[in-house]
Amino acid sequence: VFQNYREAMFPWMRTIDNIAYPLKLEGKSKAEVDRRMAELVASFDVKFDLNRYPYELSGGQQQTASIMRALAPNPAVLFLDEPFSALDFEMTLFIREKLQEVFMQTGTTMLLVSHDLEEAVYLADQVLLLTKRPTGVAEILNYADARPRTLDTLSSDSFIAMKKLSLEIFQREVRR
Repeated sequence: VFQNYREAMFPWMRTIDNIAYPLKLEGKSKAEVDRRMAELVASFDVKFDLNRYPYELSGGQQQTASIMRALAPNPAVLFLDEPFSALDFEMTLFIREKLQEVFMQTGTTMLLVSHDLEEAVYLADQVLLLTKRPTGVAEILNYADARPRTLDTLSSDSFIAMKKLSLEIFQREVRR
């Protein structure tokens, strides 16, 4: 899932066809595609018209569709590159919740690239903090708070401690 979701969608395809595209590439039958699409629509509580073209949707709707497309083939690993960077706060919370649900239901490994430390700590079980160039791994931190993580998690002692430790490591690396 790319940070620039507007360029990741095929503008000549309806949104529903964009989401179903990986399934069609895999040669899935129409019945299998329809079943998986119904699952994704229900899972993401889609209230917008999937028969519209991507450019007719809001940014949050486009990013939701982009994530649904990435999840359509039930991947073992989901790569997310700054997936919330262009979303408003409400949509960010919604997508965070949905990604967490996917993780809890399927066990899909998610590799999230983020410059937002709070977002990384909230979603991750492990946080890899990187060094300056040449890029390396400064620290690997494990965060084991129970799921589902909620807005209350953001004010828990363990979350605050993890975020503080991450910030200390970040500041140490920036000063090098």
